[in-house]
Amino acid sequence: MGELVLQLVPVALGIVLSPLAIMALVAILVSKHARTNGIAFLIGWAVGALGVLLLGLWLFAVLEVHQLKEPPVWADVLRIVLALFLLAAAVWVYRRGHAHVKAMAAATTPQAVVAAAPQLPGWLQTVSTFRPGRSAALGVGIFVLNPVDASCALLAALDITLARLDSGPLVAVVAVFWVVSILPIAIPVVYVLLRGPSAQPSLDRLRDWVATHTNVLNAALLLVIAVLQLQKGISGLL
Repeated sequence: MGELVLQLVPVALGIVLSPLAIMALVAILVSKHARTNGIAFLIGWAVGALGVLLLGLWLFAVLEVHQLKEPPVWADVLRIVLALFLLAAAVWVYRRGHAHVKAMAAATTPQAVVAAAPQLPGWLQTVSTFRPGRSAALGVGIFVLNPVDASCALLAALDITLARLDSGPLVAVVAVFWVVSILPIAIPVVYVLLRGPSAQPSLDRLRDWVATHTNVLNAALLLVIAVLQLQKGISGLL
């Protein structure tokens, strides 16, 4: 079980370092109803993460992947397809971040710097009007509809299924992966609950750091996950 948990660490980090989720959470936590909306967003994110993971476990169980001595060919093909998607995502994330840096370096006026700087998506700018229900829906949607987060959860479900664990270790591994996947959302929410309005300067710094640095870090992490999964898939087909 310990070896499986270690194998799941890179995939879990792909979820942990989700820049869109962190930026959405920061927008939630600086809104008028920061505490209630933050808790609702956390609940939505937790439900989304657990839902995709359990869906993957159910799907792979229905396909009886765990009952085969060797993983079926389609499992390795699926792993390769997801790896190629994550590889393309890594290239896109890096090029997007690099383009912002080049544009800011070439800017000659304050207005050009602002225009080149990474911005929150337009729909996130309406978060200040959200109520808990919409905040929870946003949490679910950002996980379920984000192909990177959903792909990482499905890869984790595939690895867990192929490990053929008994019910006790299975529940333990799923619980550990799920808890790790919600930590990046839970920690800022708890921080705001404890600090209240005094937490805003830290949240502003977090938002700025995510906007300027996370693209490169996330691209590197996605590249690592893609290479590991590609290696597993190709080895399984040979």
